[in-house]
Amino acid sequence: MLSTALPLPRAIVRRPGVSILKNRSSKAFTLQQRNATNKTTPPPQSRIIDQRLNRPISPHMTIYKWDYVSSASALQRITGILLSGSLYACFTFYLAAPSLGIHLDSTSMVAAFGCLPIVAKAALKFFISMPFTYHGFNGIKHLIWDTGRFLSKNGSGRMTWLVLGCSTTTSLTLTLLSL
Repeated sequence: MLSTALPLPRAIVRRPGVSILKNRSSKAFTLQQRNATNKTTPPPQSRIIDQRLNRPISPHMTIYKWDYVSSASALQRITGILLSGSLYACFTFYLAAPSLGIHLDSTSMVAAFGCLPIVAKAALKFFISMPFTYHGFNGIKHLIWDTGRFLSKNGSGRMTWLVLGCSTTTSLTLTLLSL
């Protein structure tokens, strides 16, 4: 606490945190002042929870126009999860196949794939190659964006549609090339 003896001015302006005390031994007044703190007492936990429950939910899902350009980032993540998840599932199944009594080697997989009709072969090849090509081309697009190019609204839209076109064309080429 800071305490100073000052003569009493004619007009005293009352401020919060400041009190004026009269010294008994003299006619001077003592000005006592508390140091300001930023600490406030926190509200009870139940009040915080009630406030959070009563807040409005952000309308982000309803106000944005959903199109391919705005969904490309989500598709990049989905294809990454799909590729890594299927890789782990295939390797786990491949390692567990002998203990399960399943004969799984390259000749049996080629024979099983050869027995499929041509439409099923083409569809299977396309749906396997599409996530690979999309994830690869979209990764290249993000590397280009990291250099600072095509970051305008029109440029990013064109690049996103170019990724879809290149990945679809490459997947179709891979599918039809080996039929």
